[in-house]
Amino acid sequence: MTPDRATFLARYGGVYEASPWVAEAVWSRVADGTIADLQALKSAMADVVDGASHEARMALVRAHPELASRARMADASVREQSGAGLDQCSAEEFAAFQRLNAGYNARFGFPFIVAVKGLTRGDILEQFKLRLNNDAEVEFRTAMAQIHRIAGFRLDDLGFGA
Repeated sequence: MTPDRATFLARYGGVYEASPWVAEAVWSRVADGTIADLQALKSAMADVVDGASHEARMALVRAHPELASRARMADASVREQSGAGLDQCSAEEFAAFQRLNAGYNARFGFPFIVAVKGLTRGDILEQFKLRLNNDAEVEFRTAMAQIHRIAGFRLDDLGFGA
């Protein structure tokens, strides 16, 4: 059974961080049965993002919280970062994350994004250091790929259907 629009948007509107426009864009295809399973939903949502303007994709990237931040963030981000132990950083690790967050933002103009599921704090810090050497276009594409990965994990957790 297909959920109603409000239920669908409440459930899937946060899959792409603070960007309910993605779920809104696929709703009509869910409602008419064109999107009938989880893989189709993943593909459709990714296609909406990939087809969006550069400005909309940049806003999506910038909607993500910094890693190991004490800033308020979406519940899904809190769970993901906690799952990687980012809420248990030592003082040295926290300082390293803050330094890398600042350097990354200064270089690229958006937060460092990585799908943290399955990674340790050390893995994440290593990726941070490596990706600081990327050029802006490569890093934007990498951030978008990571956002799709995060959305995929979130959709796996939510499932599809009523």
